[in-house]
Amino acid sequence: MPERSHRESGQRSGTGATTVRVLVVGGGAAGVSAAMQARELGADAVLLEAVEVGGTSLNHGPAPVRTLARAARLARDWNSWADFGLEGSRPVPNLPAILANSARVSRYARDRKHMGARLRHFGIELTENLGPVHFLDSTTLAAEDGRTWTADRIILAVGGHAAGLPVPGGELAMTYSDLPTLTALPGTAAVIGGADTGCQIASILADLGSRVSLFEAGPHLLPHADASVSTGMHDAFRNRGIEVFTATQVQSLERADGGVRLRHGDTGTTFDAVFAAIGWPADIQNLGLPRAGVTAERHAIPVDAHLRTNVEHIYAVGDANGRSKLVQTARLEGRVAAKNAVNGPTAVATYTVVPTGSFTDPEYGQVGLTEAQAAGRHRAVTATALYENLLRPVTDGRPEGFCKLIADADHHTILGAHVLGEYSAEIVQVVATAMASGMKVEQLADLQFAFPTFTEAVAMAAQKICRDIGIGSFPAVWSDLETERQA
Repeated sequence: MPERSHRESGQRSGTGATTVRVLVVGGGAAGVSAAMQARELGADAVLLEAVEVGGTSLNHGPAPVRTLARAARLARDWNSWADFGLEGSRPVPNLPAILANSARVSRYARDRKHMGARLRHFGIELTENLGPVHFLDSTTLAAEDGRTWTADRIILAVGGHAAGLPVPGGELAMTYSDLPTLTALPGTAAVIGGADTGCQIASILADLGSRVSLFEAGPHLLPHADASVSTGMHDAFRNRGIEVFTATQVQSLERADGGVRLRHGDTGTTFDAVFAAIGWPADIQNLGLPRAGVTAERHAIPVDAHLRTNVEHIYAVGDANGRSKLVQTARLEGRVAAKNAVNGPTAVATYTVVPTGSFTDPEYGQVGLTEAQAAGRHRAVTATALYENLLRPVTDGRPEGFCKLIADADHHTILGAHVLGEYSAEIVQVVATAMASGMKVEQLADLQFAFPTFTEAVAMAAQKICRDIGIGSFPAVWSDLETERQA
């Protein structure tokens, strides 16, 4: 469709019915999903993107970072060659080549999909490389070049950015998006922030050969994870030589000796590079929200159950509303908002079953409630299957890890799962599917998982729960028999 600079609010379709005009701001996962859903429902859909369609998830985030993590994992695997009778010298990371491959994957993920062409072919009016846009009033947005767009419904899917480090010299800290700008692997690196992104950066750099120190202000790494995963990650990092500081506030950064000096408490240490990963606020500062009457908080836009802002025809999805900063949730929210924008506010976004995974070494994955959350809401029962008691992890030389399953002792519903170790993200998908389909824990215990696989841990944990609550007459797994024999 040719680009238009429209003022008309509604357009007439061939049948004489009024077509709702939906304007989506932001071409990332949430925005693309919203525009496609609106168009599928017959709306006149317009998608505005400041740079190039694909957003963080394809251009700067999961796709390229996962590629870096893969290179790091291959470098790590050299340590186990001797166990498998393999000989050879340790691989030497070529950082420019590693980053070039990461960029290639990013381009492939975007260009292979031909996203821009496909969206236009689908009937969506797409404008890329537009730069920032801002509200003129509650129905109209403008670009810096003077073009304007008016719509009946507006969906804000503007994404987010890495938060700056709020200490003296904080501007000296890089973020994950600066990884592609490195020209050499830092010999020493500090990572500030021990949540998902910080742990990923620390893990990648350590696997590639940097000496890494990780600083977390809170008492635990991965503060939103199950306690067993937080503790397991902490121990795994320390065993790999990553220096971990928890309950530690970084006070300042300053240039020193060709690097960056980091101060915490009475201690100062100089690093070749410092990275900060302390938050991901929404890109809402320059939208001119007050001119639209939209109420915003400091880092996000509050929305109701239908993803509406306080202005009922304006929606906010993905990072813009700050509810769940995950690609899979952003896609869901985009669809929900588009349905409500076109058909009226009836659809509701749900967040009960949202599997997530990491790019760390070891990997971790989770879905549903943590053990602490479950204990506060249910008569919960948990069971843990250790990787060392499964054949596949042992044959792969990766016996470190576990799968923890949580269920309701009264209703036998599955409440959550937490996995640390190889293939964690894939394993939690199995549990997420079971949860979404309403399976009981005894049904999960009866599934015939392929042998030998990592996913057998799910059945093992489920069978342990069934034995604990006295259902299904499952025999003890051999690892429990071994424990009983030793006792």
